[in-house]
Amino acid sequence: MWSEKRADDIGADDIADFDLAVLGGGLPAEAERLIGRAGLIRGQVDEALALLDRAHALAPQHPATLIALYRFHFYGNRLDDARAISLRALAMASTALGLPSDWRQVGADARFGALEALPRFYLFSLKGFAYLSLRLGDLDTGRAALARLAELDPANKVGHRVLDDVLARMGRDDIGYEDCPDVAATGGVVA
Repeated sequence: MWSEKRADDIGADDIADFDLAVLGGGLPAEAERLIGRAGLIRGQVDEALALLDRAHALAPQHPATLIALYRFHFYGNRLDDARAISLRALAMASTALGLPSDWRQVGADARFGALEALPRFYLFSLKGFAYLSLRLGDLDTGRAALARLAELDPANKVGHRVLDDVLARMGRDDIGYEDCPDVAATGGVVA
């Protein structure tokens, strides 16, 4: 399998396998079952996390296990944990794509424009990392990740520009913005 190879030994067939894996293919049945059970008991945090950890241990190089862990932490508002998982996902995708391990060193690449499953996984992982960095108050890192996304995805195919808009409005009230419904309806006067 591709996960046991060095980045420079990964070939086109391995990338196709990873593309399929990003879409959930090739996940061992037991790992899939554990992820499903964790979803059913997500409110029981310790038990659900134990199931997800077991699923990840069964398929440590499968992106679906990281996606499940990321979503579990993200939707449970454990943002530090979700951000750590996004970095693990970036590392996995970097290896599969043969990219530098540090996202700051990744340059423009035609594969990001084609937006196949693996490059999309990379970009969404970076977008998640950027968003969580901003949410956690690490604004410099969040801005740097957004700048890298703008370089890698200038067509905004993964929708990262919405984070630029949020960042631009940070610390401001909506009152006075032309897109604020209360202001538009009253001609600038708030009732």
